[in-house]
Amino acid sequence: MIVQQQKLQLSTYSDLYDLIIPKDNLLRKINELIDFSFIYDELVNKYCSNNGRNAESPIRMFKYLLLKTIYDVSDVDVVERSHFDMSFKYFLEMTPEEDVINPSSLTKFRKLRLKDTDLLNLLIGKTVSIAIEKGIIRSKSIIVDATHSLSRSNPLSPIEVLKERARQLRKVVYSTDENWKERMPKKNEDNDLEQELSYCGKLEKEIESDEVLRSMPKVKEKLNLLKETIEDTKDHYTLSKDPDARTGHKTADSSFFGFKTHIAMTEERIITAAVVTSGEKGDGPELPALLEASQENGIEVDTIIGDAAYSGKDNLKLADGQEIKIVSKLNPSITQGFRQQENTFDYNKDAGMFICPSGHMAFRKACQGKKEDHANQVVTYYFDVDKCKTCVLKNGCYKPGAKTKTYSVSIKSDEHQEQMRFQQTDYFKEKAKHRYKIEAKNSELKNVHGYGRASSYGIASMQMQGAIAIFTVNLKRILKLMN
Repeated sequence: MIVQQQKLQLSTYSDLYDLIIPKDNLLRKINELIDFSFIYDELVNKYCSNNGRNAESPIRMFKYLLLKTIYDVSDVDVVERSHFDMSFKYFLEMTPEEDVINPSSLTKFRKLRLKDTDLLNLLIGKTVSIAIEKGIIRSKSIIVDATHSLSRSNPLSPIEVLKERARQLRKVVYSTDENWKERMPKKNEDNDLEQELSYCGKLEKEIESDEVLRSMPKVKEKLNLLKETIEDTKDHYTLSKDPDARTGHKTADSSFFGFKTHIAMTEERIITAAVVTSGEKGDGPELPALLEASQENGIEVDTIIGDAAYSGKDNLKLADGQEIKIVSKLNPSITQGFRQQENTFDYNKDAGMFICPSGHMAFRKACQGKKEDHANQVVTYYFDVDKCKTCVLKNGCYKPGAKTKTYSVSIKSDEHQEQMRFQQTDYFKEKAKHRYKIEAKNSELKNVHGYGRASSYGIASMQMQGAIAIFTVNLKRILKLMN
C-alpha cells in the first residue's frame, strides 16, 4: 500500500544537514534543481492504495537507483553508504537517525514498479524541459550517434572469470601494501576449474584473516565480487544467457555481444532522445525516431550532425521534407538505388559491410563496372552461404542449391548532387566540427556511470539502465551550464 507522497520528516537532528552538507554539493544541487514528484505521479498506479503494509516511497526508491548510477556502485553498496553518508540521507529525504532499506527492495522495485514504464522517454523529456526552461538550449542542431554496451552474459569460461576476479583482488591489495606479495597463496597455473576454485578459496581466507585489510572499501568490494563469482561458478550460473543481446560489429575484424543505444544530443551536450536496440542494428534507420522524439521534447531542429551512417536516401528525403540539413558525408554504399530488400539489409559504417536481417555480416565486397562507362557501377557484398542454408529467414532470401549469396547496390553518381554540393559549403564544414561532442558524451556514460556493460539481462533492463544514466548526465550538464 502506498501512502501520500513522502517528504523530509521533522527531526531534532535535521539541522545537521545545513551544517554538514555544502551548498555546492552535487546531491543538494540536484534536489534544488528538480521536483521529483513526477516520479510519484508516474508510478502511483503501480501500488495498491488501500491494502497491505506501507510501501517505501517510489521517489526514495528511484533516488536510490539514481545514486547507484551517479556513483557507479552496487545495490548493497549504495544502501550501506546511505547508513553513514549524510549527503545520501539528505538526498533521500531521510532524517539523520532513520534506518535504510534492505538492498533486495531495489530489485523488487525495478521488477514490479518500473516494469512496463517508458522510463527512457520520461526522464529524457523531463531534463530537456528543465534545460529549455532555464534557457540552456539555444542551438537548433542535434548530433546523432550510437554507443554499444556489452551484455551481462559472460562469454568467458568459468575459470577465466575466476582468474580475472582473483587478479583484480590481488591488484588492489598490492596497491595498499606490496608486502602482501609474500603472503599470497601460490597461484594456480593449470587450466583446471577445481584447482582454481581451491586457490580462490585460499586467497579469500588469507585476506579475510587481516581485519584491517578486509575492512578497506576498495578491497572489500573486490573481495565480495570474488566471493560472488565463486558461488555462481559452483551453482553453474556464470554462463547465463541474454536472449535479447546480439552480436554487433565495431570494425570489420572486431565485434561485441550486447546492445546499442542510439542518441541525439544538442550542441550544448544535452541528450534529447535515445533508442535502445540489440547490437546488430544499423545506426541510420534509427534517425527518424531520434528526430521525432527530440521534436516532441520541444527541440526545434534545423540541422542534424552525424557520421556517414546517417546519409542514406530515406534520411535525406525525410530531412528535405522538413527543410532540415543533414551534415553527414555521403557514402556510396549507403546512397544506393532502389532495392526490393533495401529496408531489410543494414549498412554497418564501422565495418564497411552490409548485415542481413539475421545479423550476419558480409565477409567481402567487390566493385563491378567502370567509372568511364555510362552504366552505373555496382558494389556486390558476399555472405557465408553455409549460414544461409540453415537460416530461419532463408525463404525469399536464399535460393535452395545456390552456391553463393550476394547483395548488390548501385552507385548512383547523379542521385545526390545537392548533398555533394552542400558538403563543400562552409556551413557544413563548421557544423561537422561539433560531432566530437557526442563521442565525449558516450565516453562519460560508459566510463563514469557504468554504461559500458549491462547491469541486468534483457532489452527492457537495458532501457531502464540507459534512462537513469542519461538522466544523470543531463542533470550534471544542466548544473554545469547554470553555473
